[in-house]
Amino acid sequence: MSPCNATCDVLHSPIQLAASSNFRFYMLTTERLYELSILYRKGLLDNVVPFWLRHAIDRECGGYLHCLDRDGSVISTDKSFWIQGRFAWLLSTLYLSVEQRPEWLEAARHGIEFIRRHAFDRDGRMFFWCTREGKPLRKSRYIFTETFGLTALAAYARAAQDSQVLEEAYRLFDVLIKHITTPGMLEPKVIPETRRSKGFTVPMIMIVTCQVLRETIDHPNATEWIDHSIAEIERDFVKPEFKAVLETVGAEGDFQDTFEGRLICPGHAIEGAWFILQEAKHRGNDQRLRKLGLKMLDWSWEWGWDKEYGGILYFRDARNLPCTEYWHDMKFWWPHNEAIIATLLAYQLTGDDKYARWHEMVHAWAFERFPDPVHGEWFGYLHRDGRLSTQLKGNMWKGAFHVPRMYLYAWKLCEEIASERLR
Repeated sequence: MSPCNATCDVLHSPIQLAASSNFRFYMLTTERLYELSILYRKGLLDNVVPFWLRHAIDRECGGYLHCLDRDGSVISTDKSFWIQGRFAWLLSTLYLSVEQRPEWLEAARHGIEFIRRHAFDRDGRMFFWCTREGKPLRKSRYIFTETFGLTALAAYARAAQDSQVLEEAYRLFDVLIKHITTPGMLEPKVIPETRRSKGFTVPMIMIVTCQVLRETIDHPNATEWIDHSIAEIERDFVKPEFKAVLETVGAEGDFQDTFEGRLICPGHAIEGAWFILQEAKHRGNDQRLRKLGLKMLDWSWEWGWDKEYGGILYFRDARNLPCTEYWHDMKFWWPHNEAIIATLLAYQLTGDDKYARWHEMVHAWAFERFPDPVHGEWFGYLHRDGRLSTQLKGNMWKGAFHVPRMYLYAWKLCEEIASERLR
């Protein structure tokens, strides 16, 4: 099957959707759900995963080469431990949840061994960036490398039934918690004596990290940290006065009237919304969590959806003032991936056709523009009007994660919703 056939059929623009005389078909009928489930499954198994397995495995030095041009050729041999952890998590998850293919487990082991050999500093934290051989180049002040490494270790430990890796996952969780709870252990972004602030992305990433830990290794503290993180988001970052989820607030959740304090990242908020909706689903469609997740999704869609060109804008200002980031109106791949999952999950939990309509809008816009019909996988960066900005397939942030995770989760959600209708 060609890459185009795996990802590019069944495409309809938002204008076509609105004008179609067969519009009900696009409101997630059972037929449409099965059609989408096939599209997402093929996109994952016949296109995106083979692309990365074909081009990313570093047989000489270990780990994954992920800075790739459009055709998969390597354009830099430096490695991001974000990508090492994310791809190892994906492969382990596919092995656990789709099929126990030996090549997936072996490719996951390839990344896990590189992480274990090269990723860790003396303080137990992980480096962010290294040479091809694994020599450290940079260590980030953020804890996201650790969260991606932790989910990779946990998923692989379960997939491979490896007790040593399991112990290492537990140790890394302890290191992570120590650093995010002990004042001064993480380098602050700004001088705290002048201005104390905190970011939405930390409690957001802790929700999904602990959801993986609960699912894979049944960590005893996972649910406690999920509850703690959701409570912090609801208390401090969800702002009714702006009908927005802010990226940065003061240390006590106070609004800071600065460029950074007014910043909204609709993609992050939508991603956090579906993590909370997923938790609501896990707890039997918990009404309080569902209400919170839907509110975050609704607000973020209104801020993010570009009513002129379609697609999801990268940044907005909570007071509708100009954003300082020069890429604020670009369309990146990952917010669209997260919105596809979030709208499907919201539709599953509510049956509200609004979410079916939003799903079709973001699906249509993204699938018309991001997938590469020649070499497979997705482009990552578009201008506001949907024109291609760069043809690369991978860099220090884009790798085998958001696109395949979207395909996997959307495939399963479509199948679940369709099956629920037949009961």
